[in-house]
Amino acid sequence: MKPVPLFWDAETESKRLQFRQFAQEHIAPHAQEADRQEHMPHDIIAQVASQGLLGSLVTSEYGGRNDDYLQFGLLNEELGAACSSVRTLLTVHSMTVQAVMQWGTAEQKKKYLPGLAQGRTLGAFALTEPQAGSDARGIATSAVQTEGGWILNGVKRWISFGQCADLLLVMAAVETKQSTPANRQAIALLFPTNTPGFSRQPIKGLLGTRASMLAELHFNDCFVPAENVLSRPGFGLAVCSSALEIGRLSVAWGGVGIAQACLEASAAYAAKRRQFDRALAEHQLIQAKITDMMVAVQTARLLCVQASRARQAGHPHSVLDVLMAKYHAAKMAQQAAQQAVQIHGANGCSDEYPVSRLYRDAKTLEIIEGTSEVLQGLIAKQVRMVLNN
Repeated sequence: MKPVPLFWDAETESKRLQFRQFAQEHIAPHAQEADRQEHMPHDIIAQVASQGLLGSLVTSEYGGRNDDYLQFGLLNEELGAACSSVRTLLTVHSMTVQAVMQWGTAEQKKKYLPGLAQGRTLGAFALTEPQAGSDARGIATSAVQTEGGWILNGVKRWISFGQCADLLLVMAAVETKQSTPANRQAIALLFPTNTPGFSRQPIKGLLGTRASMLAELHFNDCFVPAENVLSRPGFGLAVCSSALEIGRLSVAWGGVGIAQACLEASAAYAAKRRQFDRALAEHQLIQAKITDMMVAVQTARLLCVQASRARQAGHPHSVLDVLMAKYHAAKMAQQAAQQAVQIHGANGCSDEYPVSRLYRDAKTLEIIEGTSEVLQGLIAKQVRMVLNN
C-alpha cells in the first residue's frame, strides 16, 4: 500500500519513490533490532549518508541535494515510516544545516556545509538542559567572552544523537559582570565535539525512538573560537527559532510516516487475521478504525504539504502552518498508533510486531521540538497576529 498521490510534480513523485524504496529496503528491516539495542548501527548511518540524504537542504554549491521543503518532507515521511530514530537523525542534522545555511558566514558555510551534506560530519542541536526544555530563555549553559573567543560551561540533556555528533549547534547565555537571569542575552555557537573539556554520557531506557542515541553533554571550560559564533549576542533565540521550525516540519512529516506505517500494518493484519469465522477486515468496528486512520493520515499529510509549500514560498504565515502541521500530525500519529495496537490485539503488545514500536515512537512526537501544550500557546499567539493583520 502506498500513500494516495497528492498534487506534486513528476520529479517530486520520483524522489518520493526513491526515498520509499531506500527506506523500506535498507532501514525498515533493521528498525526493530536497533530499537531493542537502543543503538543506531554505524552502517545504517553510513548508508543514509552515502545516499546524500543528510544533505537534503544543502544547496548544490556545497555538495548537497538542494531539495525543496516538500521533497524534504516526503523524505522525512518515508524515513519516519521505516524507523523514527533514523528520521530523528535527519531532523537534528538538518536543524544544524539550516542554521548554518541561514545564519552562517561565507567562511562557516565553506568550512562546515560540505561535510554536513555528505555525512562526513554529523550535526545535532544542543538546546535542552536538565532544568530548561521548551523555555529556551531559561538556559543556564554560559558563554563568557575571552581573548579570541568564548568559554563555554554547562550541561545539555536529552540531545538526540549526542552520543556521536561531530558538530553541535549550542545555545548558551552570555555571562558578563552586569548580567542577571533577567537580562542575559542568548548566543548560538558551532561546537566541534573534539574540543577539550567536552564529554558526553549516553542516556538509555527511553520510551520511544530508542535508537536515537540520546546523550547528556558536559561543557567544562570549553574554548569556542570567535569564528564559530553563529549569531552575535542577543540573536541566539532567532537562530534557535529558525532551527526549531525545520525540526517541527521534520517531526510533522515523520508523524505522517508513522501513521502511514500503522495504517499499512493494520490493513495487512486485518486482512489475514480471522476471528469469529471471518477476517478482521470484515468486522464493521475494524473497518471504522481503518477508515478513521486513512482520513486522519491524509488530513495530516495535506497540512504538511501546505506547511512545506508555505515555507518554500516564504509565505508570512509559514510559521503558523508549520506549527499546525506539527501539532496535528503528532496527535494524529499517536491516535493512529493506538488504534493499530488495538487492531493487533495481544500481538500489538509484542515487539514481534512493529506497531508496538510505532506506538512508543508516536508518543515522543507530542513532546519533542515543543510539547503539544507549548504549541497550542504558540499557535494561539500566531492566530491573534494573523487575525489582527
